[in-house]
Amino acid sequence: MMSGQQDSIVLVSGVTRTYGRGRTAIRALDGVDLTVRRGEFAAVMGPSGSGKTTLLNLIGALDRPTSGQIHVDGVEVTRLPEWRLFQVRRYKVGFIFQSFHLVPTLTILENVLLPALPVGIDAKLRQRAGELLDAVGLDGRRTLRPQELSSGEQQRAAIARALMLDPPLILADEPTGNLDSRAGAEIFRLMRQLSLEQRKTFLIVTHDSRIARQMERIVFLKDGRLSPTPTVDLNPEF
Repeated sequence: MMSGQQDSIVLVSGVTRTYGRGRTAIRALDGVDLTVRRGEFAAVMGPSGSGKTTLLNLIGALDRPTSGQIHVDGVEVTRLPEWRLFQVRRYKVGFIFQSFHLVPTLTILENVLLPALPVGIDAKLRQRAGELLDAVGLDGRRTLRPQELSSGEQQRAAIARALMLDPPLILADEPTGNLDSRAGAEIFRLMRQLSLEQRKTFLIVTHDSRIARQMERIVFLKDGRLSPTPTVDLNPEF
């Protein structure tokens, strides 16, 4: 990676993603170039079908591009074998989803510990899970199951889970989409607080202009292509 890009945690170069073949093929991304700096708190916006979720899935190594290259925390993930991609997803990227994706039969503490299950859960990891639940305001809820929590609390648990293995990059796909305005504002403030306190990079897909206006940067997608990305001042008041 070039010296001028050493402070970048994400580097997307000429990426396309096409689904299907022939006349029915759909090009979800069309030659996207994007650099995300370490510690950035950035939003991805665009109309429905513009390629926002596709871009997040490619950066998070959940899918592979049709062409182009993607670097995540210094690793070129485009052509890695699946077992290496699994390591990237485990240690370099944390995911936050609109629908939370908590396991209903597990307690909140057990849900937070899930990313650590393949590496073996020890006392140190249990302590970290507890500290994360405390950090997101759920310390007294660790023995409850997801259905016993409000939607906002479930998303807080999902954020703690995303941070479990201390990844440098957090990808969030409409994290406030299933929340009311008050809970959404609380989740936004929590993510911003964590990004500052734990020095994490957040790339957040959102349709909510109230949230996007408070991000450090907005990336616009339209028809699978990147539009100009203006920088906006971060407003600490929601």
